[in-house]
Order: sequence, then C-alpha cells, then structure tokens
Amino acid sequence: DEEKEEWEAIDWDEEGNVPEKVEPAALNRWLFNEDTVDKVLENLMINGLKVAGGDRLGKTIIFAKNHDHAVFIQARFDIQYPKLRGQFARVIDHYATYTESLIDDFSSVEKAPHIAVSVDMLDTGIDIPEIVNLVFFKALRSKTKFLQMIGRGTRLRPNLFGPDQDKDCFYIFDYCQNFEFFNQNKLGSEAATQPSLSKQLFIKRLELLSSVRKADSANEGLTQLGQEIAEHLQTEVAAMNVDNFVVRPHRQAVEKYSEEEAWDDLGTTEYAEVAHILAGLPTELEPEDETAKRFDLLILKIQLAMIQASAEYIRLHDQVKEIASRLEDKQTIPMVYAQIELIEDLQQEHYWQDITLPMLENVRKRLRDLVKFMDRKQRKIIYTDFEDELSQAREVSLNGLVSATNSIQYKKKMMSFLFEHEDHIVLHKLKHNVPITQTDIEDLKRLLFETGDVGTLEDFERVYGKQQHLGLFIRGLVGLNREAAKKAFSNYLNEHRFNSTQIQFINLIIDYLSQNGMIEPSKLYEPPYTDFNTSGLDGVFQDNDADQIVGILKAIRQNAAA
Repeated sequence: DEEKEEWEAIDWDEEGNVPEKVEPAALNRWLFNEDTVDKVLENLMINGLKVAGGDRLGKTIIFAKNHDHAVFIQARFDIQYPKLRGQFARVIDHYATYTESLIDDFSSVEKAPHIAVSVDMLDTGIDIPEIVNLVFFKALRSKTKFLQMIGRGTRLRPNLFGPDQDKDCFYIFDYCQNFEFFNQNKLGSEAATQPSLSKQLFIKRLELLSSVRKADSANEGLTQLGQEIAEHLQTEVAAMNVDNFVVRPHRQAVEKYSEEEAWDDLGTTEYAEVAHILAGLPTELEPEDETAKRFDLLILKIQLAMIQASAEYIRLHDQVKEIASRLEDKQTIPMVYAQIELIEDLQQEHYWQDITLPMLENVRKRLRDLVKFMDRKQRKIIYTDFEDELSQAREVSLNGLVSATNSIQYKKKMMSFLFEHEDHIVLHKLKHNVPITQTDIEDLKRLLFETGDVGTLEDFERVYGKQQHLGLFIRGLVGLNREAAKKAFSNYLNEHRFNSTQIQFINLIIDYLSQNGMIEPSKLYEPPYTDFNTSGLDGVFQDNDADQIVGILKAIRQNAAA
C-alpha cells in the first residue's frame, strides 16, 4: 500500500536494507513519526493524572531521547493544542534559556509549564513532589538511572488534588519497553480514576435538563431553567475545537450539538448520545475557578435530589448550610457582605421548606464566586462529594522499589479487590460471622495470591507484614456485616431488659464491629466507652452481663481465627 511504498523508499542505509520494523530506541533517535508522537500525547492528555478537579493535566515529565526529539515533541503538542501553545509544554534541557526559571515555574502546581519535555536535566536530582506523570519516550539500559528517573514521581504531596486529597500515586507511561528490558513485574488492574469536574458538571446538567423537561411544562420557572441549562450545554459543545485530536473523532456529534436547534427536543437516544460522546471532551471556554465549579456541582446535585425525591437531599442541603455558615464569617469582604441576607437565610431551616429549583439556581449564581473566600481547610466541604469511577489504566509495581506510594496503592488495590469479590464464600463467611475452617483459609490464600490481581504473598507481607491469622486480618479490612453484628447480640438482648445507656453502649460496639470486624475487650475500658461511665463496661453493666458481652466478642473473633 501507499505507506509501505513510502517506508521502502526511505534511504535507510548505504546497502539499501529495509528493516521489517523499527525498535523503540531507533524510533526516537532517527524516526520522528508525527502520528506516533501525536498518539503518545493524546494518551497522556486523556489518561494522565489530573489536578484542578480533574480538568488539567498534572505536572508531567516526558523523557526524550535528545534535544531534537524534545523540540519535535513540543512542536507536535503546540500543533495539536494551539490554545496551549508555547506555555503548557516546554523543553527543559541544557539548550534551553532561563532554565532555572522554567524549573521554578514547573515546580509550582498552578504555573505553566505543566509538561516538561526533558533531556537528561530532570532525570535525577530534581525534587518536585507535584509530578504525577512520567512518560518514558526513550530506551534506557542503566537500571540505576531508570530507578532514579522513576524516583521523580515518588515524593508525596499533601492536598495536591484538593483539601485532604493527597498525592498517593503517580502514573508511568512506558513506550520503549524499559520494563521488559529490566524484567520488572507488571500488575494489570483496574485503577480508580476520577472523572473530571467538567465532565461531572456536563453530565449532571444533562440529567437535570432531562428531569426538568419531564416535569410540569406549565411551570414557567422550570421552563426558563431548562432553557438556561440547554444554552449552557450548547455553548460548551460549540467551544469544542474539532481540530483537537481528542475531539476530532467525534466531529459529527460536536457539529450536530453545536447548533441551538439540536437541543430543542432531545429524546432518550439523543440524551444517551450526548452523555456518552460529548461529556468530558475538552473545550476552549475560559477556565473557571475550581471552587466555583465544585459549588455548581453541589447545587446541581441538590436540584436533582429534590426533583427525584432522593434521600441524598438532606445531606447535600446540610453542606450548603455549612458553606453559608463559613461565608457569614467572611462578611467583612464586600462581595460577601452584598449577599449576607441570602447567606443568613440559607442557614434557617424554614427557608428550605418552600425552596424551588429556580431558587436554588439563584443561590448558585449568587454564591459561586464567593466560596473561594472560605479558608482553604474549610473548602473541603465542597470537595467531599467527588465521585469515582473505574477506567482501564494500567498500574506498574516495581520490584525492589518500596515507597509510601507503592504501599498506599497496594492497600487501595486490596480493598477494591475484596469489595469486588465480597460474594466469594470465604469472604462472605468472614463478613457475616460464619465460622471458617483451615480449608477456607487455603481457599482465601488462593483467591488473594494466585489470581495475580493483587500480587503475590510476598507483596502482601511487604505492605502488611506477616499475618499469623489471615482470616482475622481480612475480617479487619472488610468489617462485619451490621445485621450479623446485631444477630450476635440478639439472644442476649432478648433475654434481658436494658436502660437507654446500656443500649447505646451496645450500639456503639456494633458500630465498631461493622467498621473493624472485631474489637478487643480492653477497648471497652477506653474512650468513647468511658464517656458513658468512667469505669467503661464494668460501670455500665453488672458483672454477669459484662462477662456475657466479652464472651460474645471473643466468639466473633474466634469465628474468623481458623
């Protein structure tokens, strides 16, 4: 075909030998293929770890082969992302001018560049905890240097993804078979990643538009709200650049829904098409403050909970009341004081009794630009409702490289695995307080360590240490089913009459069991149990009753200790 003829026409060497394939090292040294670089950048921009609510790629190093290769990568990025040209991705090597200034800017989470295309300069010795993506676009043969380069991503960074959302992992994109060369293990798994804040907002607005249009069409306020939502979504789609290689494959849908008429009468098929294809695509709208967007999301969720009569409404409206309370403390700021009447009203429950969707939309518009004035630590109120979903990203586990990030990621992976397999007979027994046997323990070991999903027994012990009673340890991770915990106490409770304090004491034990799987009797003589009586268990119950409670707890423990 045409590409093959072009391939064979290249002057490969003096003898005219045409290679059957190009090795990765050669690819970057003397074959600068535009399509290859474009696809690497596309994968990075789509699947790389994000910050700013998932809307901006986190700090990234692309390790290039040489200066020409680095310049070529930046040039391709500037072509594919013209709005980010010259700032977002920069070459940082010994040829660059103002190198120290570039590195200082790269070290700041908010400043550009966000992608450093590096040749040797950032391979070692640079300590930038904000780095969350490493792209190996060159082949290495020194294992020591390889591990040093990986070390660029291992530093932890508190609050990188928001208040109390610390950096606990980083991603590696290896395009030159370095892991295969160094015989590193690859652990394939489904890694939890967060949909971007913009994608969540798009989907929630789409859901609200559908719900509003299904509601009373005679309600003028709802009709106006629906029109505003449709206009907002249409504007967002119209700002999607079809020349962007992420948007380009969806050009037909983008052009269709860039027109106002397309939003007039959406059916079920159209809603599904818009949600599946357009949600999350990059737009060229001016970026907005992250806290304002998170407040938008919170109000959208309240509106949906309200129109769907969801139990989530109470929790969400409590969040808004808390935000209003925090903003009231900032009324010395003129912008906040201008909205003080609304802020005070939101803290009164009677205000919420007759609230409507258009009223909530008014709250959103008037307060969205004020939440940034809350103290940084207080902002976690609007960060606590960020949803997770699963994607097909591949994680990499490195032999001989044990760090805090590895440990945290392994624990996350283990918990995800246990949750996914909660119906496995042994896990079900542990969760529901059914006695297990030694045969069950062997089955549990096979499930955990022979499927390859969470690594080997050695990986497990490297993180958790040696566990004499595997059943007890796993029970501690998965907790005890609440109904099973209640059932363990049911006979005892049915045989006796207790006062309210004693019942609260036992309920507190059940709460602990449901979270931690078991409880040592000694804890019943510590806070919060001593809040009922300074003598703990013995001060609340008679001796015989206290002995029975301890016996029940020992039996619960024994059921998991084969």
